Amino acid sequence: MKNFKQEEPADSKMIETQEAIPNAFLAIILKKDESDINAERRSQELLSLCNTMGLQVTGFMFIPLRTANSATLIGSGKVAELTQAAEEKEASIIVFDTDLIPRVQRNLEAATKLCVIDRVEVILQIFADRASTREASLQIELARLEYSLPRLTRAWTNLNRQRGGVQGNKGSGETQLELDHRLVENKITKIKEELIKVKIQRKSQRKQRINNQIPSVAIVGYTNSGKSSLLKRLTGANVLVEYKLFATLDTTSKQVDLPHGGKIILTDTVGFVSDLPHQLVESFKSTLEEALFADVILIVCDASHPDMIGCYETTKKVLDELGCRDKPTITMINKMDTVSDIFSVNRLRGLIGDALEVSVKEDKDLDCILERIEQVAYQDFSKSTYEIPANKQDLIAYLYRKAKVESIEYGEETVSVTCRMKPIFEGPVKQYLLGGRKEIQKPIPFDTRK
Repeated sequence: MKNFKQEEPADSKMIETQEAIPNAFLAIILKKDESDINAERRSQELLSLCNTMGLQVTGFMFIPLRTANSATLIGSGKVAELTQAAEEKEASIIVFDTDLIPRVQRNLEAATKLCVIDRVEVILQIFADRASTREASLQIELARLEYSLPRLTRAWTNLNRQRGGVQGNKGSGETQLELDHRLVENKITKIKEELIKVKIQRKSQRKQRINNQIPSVAIVGYTNSGKSSLLKRLTGANVLVEYKLFATLDTTSKQVDLPHGGKIILTDTVGFVSDLPHQLVESFKSTLEEALFADVILIVCDASHPDMIGCYETTKKVLDELGCRDKPTITMINKMDTVSDIFSVNRLRGLIGDALEVSVKEDKDLDCILERIEQVAYQDFSKSTYEIPANKQDLIAYLYRKAKVESIEYGEETVSVTCRMKPIFEGPVKQYLLGGRKEIQKPIPFDTRK
């Protein structure tokens, strides 16, 4: 097994806290017949998650697991070995890269006399720190309460990082210990009721976009792959761009003008990660559903990631679970200026056939992305000419609202309008269709892998 090196934050101000940064020791559980590459990828991902959370990783241990121990997951010998290694590295927290059930978590804390957390708790803490909107805060609080409910009797519950708001408002370990199950359950019920109201509002906003003639494109991909950077470059949007996992938790939508006169609504989404905690899949369903209701999905891959293929497959898996299997998809390989493993790039080319290869940070011209989006987004738009009676200006206004008008000629009695429009909007003007419908030119091949 290769050693992995701790990644230094790109910005020394990335972690801001008045308290001393806790030392963490990582426990990587090796699955049966797991490849070294996959284990290495998981360890690097956990390292990045811990850095983003604000932990100082001082060491790690790979632990082969042939048979799970019902009490502590790993055998007593490995527990003792892990405890000694963590103490030697002066760690106060042991982080497991696998989910721990409450009983095992409590037993490990009792045996090691250290705080023991799992990958789910790390991700929940990161999301709690990053929540900015009311909806995101509610979703995170719900996920954390559901996670903490069976863990109210743990010795360490808030990792000495209480800051108020989503995280609580008391000292380390106090909030969850003092909350009884009824209080937590009542709070969960109240948050769910508030989220229903928020989701109704989001549904109304989404319905307005669906009824608009402008196609929508959802930017999806692994966390920290460059999605927000792409949105900022293409739209000039004032969105947060950081070298951190889960820098974006709330969707941002902006209108973009395309090279040949079309328009799209481009939406940034929360980044994916392998084995996303089920609490977050459910609580962030309304956010992730932006991909489900989009006309086109733009997958952004990180060429600098040590396991770009694994990240791509994770993204596809999440999309399939959301019901996006048959959506038109464009795949973009970002950060080509930093690529060190051309083998992975070639493999991805082989998997999807036709990927855009760019560097959002370095490339001056990103028109190739917009041109591909335009080809795919408007592939179902039919090009038609309508002869509208001159006295029916309301129908001409309708075409401007619901179609992409390419030309208009005014006659004495009629107005000839040539446009591209989704078939679902043709009803009011269908009787004025002139000379049949012309199918648009077929786009060049793009990612059709389902």
